[in-house]
Amino acid sequence: MEYTHAAHTFGPVYDTHSRFLILGSFPSVKSREINFYYGHPQNRFWNVLRTLLAPDAQLTTTDDKRDFLRLHRIALWDVIASCDILGSSDSSIRNVVPNDISRILAAAPIQAILCNGGKSYDLFQKYCSTEKPAAYGASSAPMPPVYKLPSTSPANAAWSLERLAGAWEKVLCV
Repeated sequence: MEYTHAAHTFGPVYDTHSRFLILGSFPSVKSREINFYYGHPQNRFWNVLRTLLAPDAQLTTTDDKRDFLRLHRIALWDVIASCDILGSSDSSIRNVVPNDISRILAAAPIQAILCNGGKSYDLFQKYCSTEKPAAYGASSAPMPPVYKLPSTSPANAAWSLERLAGAWEKVLCV
């Protein structure tokens, strides 16, 4: 397998009511193919959110998922705008160009940033943690708290859906 330079081809999901910002690292090959977040059928992201927020929700289409996020005041994006990557391997990521996370922080009353996995958290800390949205200006308002949550990726097979939901619930359902 060879490195590919890949760019994030779809934008963030958020509006002026978003309270939580969930950040992944970079879309998987499957997510890039379908042009939306967490497209791999074995990724448990959508199942975790549904388990915690609306067990009867039908999340079959991209529109269903966008509506679900907005209804629950969740913004969704990735830390990386482009990078060199081997397939979908987070551990192979190099030559990172980060997204401008301050764009969402300036537009919405984000109360917490939730990083989906250690790689997302590490990348956020390296590239984005010092950003302060222009809307904050000279305000002394602090950056929202940032939480490292266990990855919903199928690569994190040691964590069952129930265990993931328990960890995510501690932050998302407050």
